[in-house]
Amino acid sequence: MKLYRLETVSWQDSQLLYHALPRIGREGLFLLSPASPYVCVGYHQDAAQEVDLDYCRAHDIPVVRREVGGGAVYLDGEQLFWQLVIHKDNPLVPVGKDAFYRRFLQPPIETYRALGIPAEYKPVNDIIANHRKISGTGVAEIEDYIIFVGNLIVDFNYEMMARVLKVPDEKFRDKVYKTIYENLSTIKREIEDVPPTEELWTLMADKFAALLGPLEEVREVEPDLRAKADEIADWLLSDEWLLQPRPEREGRKVKVRAGVEVAHKMYKAPGGLIRSTYQVEEGRIAQVEFSGDFFFFPAERLGDLEAALVGVRPEEAEEVIARFYEEHGVESPGVTPADFARVLA
Repeated sequence: MKLYRLETVSWQDSQLLYHALPRIGREGLFLLSPASPYVCVGYHQDAAQEVDLDYCRAHDIPVVRREVGGGAVYLDGEQLFWQLVIHKDNPLVPVGKDAFYRRFLQPPIETYRALGIPAEYKPVNDIIANHRKISGTGVAEIEDYIIFVGNLIVDFNYEMMARVLKVPDEKFRDKVYKTIYENLSTIKREIEDVPPTEELWTLMADKFAALLGPLEEVREVEPDLRAKADEIADWLLSDEWLLQPRPEREGRKVKVRAGVEVAHKMYKAPGGLIRSTYQVEEGRIAQVEFSGDFFFFPAERLGDLEAALVGVRPEEAEEVIARFYEEHGVESPGVTPADFARVLA
C-alpha cells in the first residue's frame, strides 16, 4: 500500500484525493493538511440548515460536502488529516463498523500516547483524552473500498467553528462555543512542548505502518489519480452537490462528541411559543433554559423547573415536569408538561 505523504495541499485536494483513489481501484493512506481553511459538511446534512453560507461567502471560506457522514466542521492547517482507503476484502478489515473503528483508531491513539497524551477509544468513533474529544473521525464506503478519515488536532479555532454554524440566535452560538471548548481538546492544550509538524507526520506514519504493514512512501500524486481528482471536482465542488436539500428540521442540535450534544428547539403550544436551549451529557440533561411567550405561574418557579430537570433523561422529562407541576402548584394556561417535554425530545 502507498503512503501519500503530501503534507500541505490545497483545500480542494484535501477532499478530492481520497474520494478519487477508490474510483481508480487502489488502496492508500494519505497524510495531508489543507493550505487554507474551509468548512466541510457531512454526506447526509443540509448545508443551508447547518452552515451560515452567507457568512462563509462574505469571508471567502469555501464550503464542501464530503461522501462521509457526520457533522459540519471547520478545517484548517492546524489539523493533520489521515485518510485511509482500504479494500473491503483486505484481511485487516474486521466484520462490522464498531470493530473497524476499534482497530483502525489504534494508530492515532498510539500517536497521541507517544506524545504523552492519555488518549483512549470511546465508542462509536471518538478518541478521548482527559474526558475531552481530541480527534474527529468518520467512515464511508466508495465502490468496493472503505474510507476512514480523521485528524490529529494540533490547535483549533473554537471561535470560527461556532461562527460558521447556522444557529437560531447568538445566545445559542455562545452556548455552542462554550460546549465545544469544554469538550474538544488539542495537542497544544494537552502538552507544553509540541513537536515540529514534520515529526508528527513521521510519528503518525510509523503508527499506521505498525498496523498496515510496510508502506511505500510517495510525495507526489500520480497522473491517473490527479486526472480522476480533477474529474470528480466538477461535481464534488459544485453548488448542486453542496446544496442538496433535506427535510426542514425542528430546532438545532450540535453534536460535540460522543455523549455530548447542545440543542435548541421550539414548539408552538396553544398557550404560546416555548423555546429550549439544553445540553445532554451521556444521555442526561446537564443544563436547560426555557424561554418564550407563554405564561407560567408562579413565574419564579420556572428556574426551579430547569434545575429539577438536570440529571433527567429527555425521555423521562414529561413525568418529572408533571410531578413538579403537582408538587409546586404550577399553572401555565395552554401549556402542559407534555409541551415542555416536547422541546427536550
